[in-house]
Amino acid sequence: MPATRQILPTLAALWLAGLALTVAQEAAPATTTASAAAAGTLQQPIPAFVRTTAYTHTEADHLKYGNKTALGTVLRYTPEYHSVAADWSRFPLGTKFRIKGFDRLFVVDDYGRALVGTRTIDIYFPTKERMNNWGVRWVNIEIVELGSFHASRKILAERAKNAYCREMLATMTTDDWWKVYNR
Repeated sequence: MPATRQILPTLAALWLAGLALTVAQEAAPATTTASAAAAGTLQQPIPAFVRTTAYTHTEADHLKYGNKTALGTVLRYTPEYHSVAADWSRFPLGTKFRIKGFDRLFVVDDYGRALVGTRTIDIYFPTKERMNNWGVRWVNIEIVELGSFHASRKILAERAKNAYCREMLATMTTDDWWKVYNR
């Protein structure tokens, strides 16, 4: 069995344990089949109650990145794919979820320094007006697909010179390999 298949169920369990305080009591079991776990698809959606904020590419602290995600792709705002930023150690790259009452799919494809160590999800909006209209909201979400801890870890390791990337790495690993970057 490839190492990825051995690690993913453990990481998923750790991730779900990190959400334990926000997941509703009647949450679906945190189990997946081996093949579903490898693909990230859940047998049942995972409900959670999370804090959300909003951002746009024209904010002062985002100008240097333009309208790009942490992956270098264009931030998206469509019903089929709505970009969001999160702490990848909590909501790994590629995690897909729906917000109760909204008919769109939100996808984690970005991260932000202020999100590290929180369960806050930052939702992208193309204008400041829409960003301000969203403000800060506590919402019920249903996670329909768990993203890739492996892909998240790989990207964060390449950016480990940044303290916030090291912090995300540290909370998604059980060994201390990341400490070599703590300079």
